[in-house]
Amino acid sequence: MDRAGPGWRCASIAAQMSSPSPPADPPRECDFAVVGAGIVGLAAARELALRHPDARIAVLEREPRIAGHQTTHSSGVIHAGIYYPPGSLKARLCVSGARELYAYCSEREIDAKRSGKVIVAASDDELPRLAELEQRGRANGVVGLRRIDAGELAEIEPHARGIAALHSPNTGVVDFGRVAAAFADDLEAADATIHPGCAVDSIAARGAGIDVVHARGTTRAGAAVLCAGAWSDRLAVAAGAPDEPRIVPFRGAFLRLRRGREDLVRGSIYPVPDPALPFLGVHLTRGFEGDVHVGPSALMVGGRDAYRLGRVRWPDLRDTLVWPGTWRLLRRHWRATLTELRRAASHRFLVAELRRYVPELTAGDVEPGFAGVRGQALNRDGTLVDDFVVSRTERALHVRNAPSPAATSALALARLIADELEAQVG
Repeated sequence: MDRAGPGWRCASIAAQMSSPSPPADPPRECDFAVVGAGIVGLAAARELALRHPDARIAVLEREPRIAGHQTTHSSGVIHAGIYYPPGSLKARLCVSGARELYAYCSEREIDAKRSGKVIVAASDDELPRLAELEQRGRANGVVGLRRIDAGELAEIEPHARGIAALHSPNTGVVDFGRVAAAFADDLEAADATIHPGCAVDSIAARGAGIDVVHARGTTRAGAAVLCAGAWSDRLAVAAGAPDEPRIVPFRGAFLRLRRGREDLVRGSIYPVPDPALPFLGVHLTRGFEGDVHVGPSALMVGGRDAYRLGRVRWPDLRDTLVWPGTWRLLRRHWRATLTELRRAASHRFLVAELRRYVPELTAGDVEPGFAGVRGQALNRDGTLVDDFVVSRTERALHVRNAPSPAATSALALARLIADELEAQVG
């Protein structure tokens, strides 16, 4: 396979995987309808199937294959739970989700590598934030997390430099596409059905059920779970949920190290992140295929599937521009916006940032990699939502914000979704 182009990873085996052979059309009736066959939607459907083995479950997916968006457009990191405020959904579900994910991968013989990660402080002014991350990680119960000095950092990552770091040996990488495919196999074994190419237009509760209107007609379900990713807000608002948070798409473009330079990184090398933003900063990660991913940028774009920078979906762009939170965010973080524009426009600029942690890295060591689009929830006041958000409408549960570490947390998040749904409809 030619992997020189910017979209090579999207053409990986995992990204091309087919769904289990579905019936020609979704059922006219079912007990649970799940909208979205990304890793969270598949995990939620699987959890419902485990709890209700006699239930009829249908998963409706707008794309022609499962796991076509955020699931297979990331660096595949299994996060340990360091960054998230104690008590938040991300903190609770990431730590338990990582533990369950490793166990599931072992059971299903999916290669999940505990390759480890260092978060590097390059200067004295970053030490207080590093200490805060350490406190968060310990409060969250992150396995094996410890503070290391410059000498220990050089032992773990010989090409990294810093005055101190946090080492997380339980951070790893996995092919989340393979995990999603395994969830789909579990659903097929439970007689659930998955229906790709079946975009959902609307849902409407009626009596003791809910009508899910989709590209092939209408399915009447007892209850619905909507895990629609970057499109989640539209379906939620149409069903009667509040209009915030609104999804704004951010394109994250990765570079990769050229062949022969992968030895610069053993596991993952991250900076101390900006606490004002829910992004982790540009970093280097050795992926599950052995390639080293470099980045990403985080650029607001004009399409919820804008994997190519020039792609604009006018309804998506309109929704972004008319949302008051967009302009408040840009006014508040205009410096960060300019930085992201420079990262997206210049490989040299992005590499120069990373040279603070890996001095041997040069602009000639990188080449285009792949891009992903993060559906980021944004409040009306311009604040970026930094936690999972689940809301209810009649007989339906909506996952309104599930960016990273949603894939790591998928099994734990699925339990939360099933608990919430059962509390709502019994």
